[in-house]
Amino acid sequence: MPMKIHSFFAVVIVLGSAALVAEAAEKSYPERPVRVLVGLAPGGGTDTVTRVMTQRLSDALGQPFVVDNRPSSGGNVAGELAARAAPDGYTLITVTPTHVVNPSLFRDVRYDAVRDFAPIVLMVYTNYVLSVGTAVPVTSVKELIALAKSRTQRLTYASTGIGSANHLSAELFKSMAGIDMVHVPYKGGAPALSALLSGEIQVMFSSSGGVFPHVKAGRVRALAVTGAKRSLSAPDIPTIAEAGVPGYDVTGWYGLAATAGTPKAVIERLNVTINRALPELRERYANLGTEVSGGTAAQFGEFLKSEREKWARVVKIAGAKVD
Repeated sequence: MPMKIHSFFAVVIVLGSAALVAEAAEKSYPERPVRVLVGLAPGGGTDTVTRVMTQRLSDALGQPFVVDNRPSSGGNVAGELAARAAPDGYTLITVTPTHVVNPSLFRDVRYDAVRDFAPIVLMVYTNYVLSVGTAVPVTSVKELIALAKSRTQRLTYASTGIGSANHLSAELFKSMAGIDMVHVPYKGGAPALSALLSGEIQVMFSSSGGVFPHVKAGRVRALAVTGAKRSLSAPDIPTIAEAGVPGYDVTGWYGLAATAGTPKAVIERLNVTINRALPELRERYANLGTEVSGGTAAQFGEFLKSEREKWARVVKIAGAKVD
């Protein structure tokens, strides 16, 4: 019996010591640079939103938060890297609708978009903008639909990759408007937007932050926004539902997640730091065409589940699939 008692207390001491070490490590987090994965190219909306927050995290927590762009396979490469990383909070990932879309779209996704990740916070949300090049002879959604139906001009539209939110936004628009446009995928928002500006393609569902400066400069024409409500940063631009496609409603969002199993104290520290920063960043994010969100990690987790269900339905409607 004494041996068993001694063994029991030895286990308690070991476990208690381990817990104290873990708690101390979490309180001192981060002790080295943190990698933040972005599944799209530099310069696009996702990249820009991420860099605004990583700079604030670096300032607040005293270690560099370094953006690592992995623009390949529709964001799956970044997702897989994050899912397989050590669950210590030193690899994070910016997640967007693409994150929850890909498992419905790709046959070979090697991670679960909910189970394999620890949600941190929903940072900001945004309307996408239905935009056309200045050479396209339309000024409204109804005129664009009429042009597509007339078949007098072959319309192409850009996306940030197969299965990206703007790809599926366009596919849903095509389905609801009863038109056809040819999809041309690019590896991120910046190259896709460059194609729109150059006239290489005619149409794009752009992130508002990426396209609004070009709209204001007269280089691109904004026809409508995708959400149920008009954008606060551009209240004169109608919604697609208002402009001719009743019931159309798509909203983009950007959140931060870690690998599943990351200590709760680390998640909480990141969540609290970001929630404190968001009000101060409201104006800066508004200039990017986004609106701040925030909330708890648990709330973001439930949001991810609901978004996965919604986008799975959109993928089915669009008939989109990647072999």
